[in-house]
Amino acid sequence: MSQVPRSPVSTPEWRAWLVWSVGVAAYVLAITNRTSLGAVGVEAADRFQADASTLALFAVVQLAVYGGMQIPIGVLLDRYGSRPIMTIGMLLMAAGQLTMALSPSVGIAIFARILLGAGDAAIFPAVLRLVATWFPAQRGPIMVQFTGIVGQAGQLIALVPLAALLHATTWTITFGSIAGLGVLFAILVALIIRNHPPERNADVTVNTDTGVIRVVTSAIDTGVGIRAAWAHPGTRLAFWSHFTSPFAGTAFILLWGMPFLTAAQGLDTAHAAGIISVYVIAGMVLGPVIGDLSRRLPNYRSMALVLPAVGVQMLAWVVVIALPGPAPLWLLYILAVALATGGPASMIAFDHARTHNPSHRLSTATGVTNAGGFIAALIAIFLIGLALDLQGAGTPATYSLDAFRIAFLMPIPLWVLGVVFILIERKRTRIRIGLDPDPRR
Repeated sequence: MSQVPRSPVSTPEWRAWLVWSVGVAAYVLAITNRTSLGAVGVEAADRFQADASTLALFAVVQLAVYGGMQIPIGVLLDRYGSRPIMTIGMLLMAAGQLTMALSPSVGIAIFARILLGAGDAAIFPAVLRLVATWFPAQRGPIMVQFTGIVGQAGQLIALVPLAALLHATTWTITFGSIAGLGVLFAILVALIIRNHPPERNADVTVNTDTGVIRVVTSAIDTGVGIRAAWAHPGTRLAFWSHFTSPFAGTAFILLWGMPFLTAAQGLDTAHAAGIISVYVIAGMVLGPVIGDLSRRLPNYRSMALVLPAVGVQMLAWVVVIALPGPAPLWLLYILAVALATGGPASMIAFDHARTHNPSHRLSTATGVTNAGGFIAALIAIFLIGLALDLQGAGTPATYSLDAFRIAFLMPIPLWVLGVVFILIERKRTRIRIGLDPDPRR
């Protein structure tokens, strides 16, 4: 890789903002696509006559494809740049939602979620690459954070307008409309987005810590094996941090939150949507706060940020399911805010990956880290659905508060497992970098 001088432009031109705006709008639509099933989970169960395990399988397959595509997408982005990869991603999501709109059976609907997961996997990494190529390097961290915050608005779109459209029209019209938006944005991406500014003749990657921009000239960034990254305890700490922090919120927002709030807690759709909206907004507000604290406390990220976030989630979760009757509304709002800490806390995992890996294997370490949260989320989603089925409460007509109480015990072992390995790998990492003495010496 050869080094490229920093751009002399201190502020990006209007074209950079136009490229970013189209890219982040595509990311908002990708988030809407990703969470669309969670907003209409009860209706999906009725349409496909699906039990809880089958409904969970929709989300599990989607997350598995998304997580599995992260490293291949990185390779393709290094080779072809953001524009073609984003265009294909939008078309794949559009095809997935059109298939979902017309699907007559569970099998075809699962295939639709595979297409959706594959397309979704391409968008966020591609937008981050646009930030690296179109904006001055020193603005990279701010723009990445801003991109993530704006993108979360897609959850609100899935929660309110999408659900309202479904109730006002039909399943086919609703998901067909999302497919149409996907095609429109594929066209916008192809027409407006360019891989890099005209004055630069190659796509680049950027180290957001140092601001050094590098041209990708070989496969060295992705050719190093996963074992080399996994061998460093800092990467394993990153993996378990991402495994433990966000999965409960992901399971809640992606599938089980709306059925739990409406069928089990007895809330109407408006109040349930309000609680999930608080989850989204709280995550957007907490993101910059936790990100800044992570920057200020590099040696105490796990103990001061990650583990407290996990503890707050566990406490609120257990209190809600331990109550003898439905939880009061204020407590459900507290649960939403507690779960919202998981997303920003999980971003600390990427700080670990970046801190403890050299630049030539950073992409691999990031891919390994990103897989952690999706593995935990798909396990939690599936186990909750299986627990509901085993109790004979696998359909909307049979959902009950008692059944959800048992099913919502499933995340607790995952939290415990993650906390144990965070403590183990944190100790090993501190020994590795010389902050703690090695007891074997």
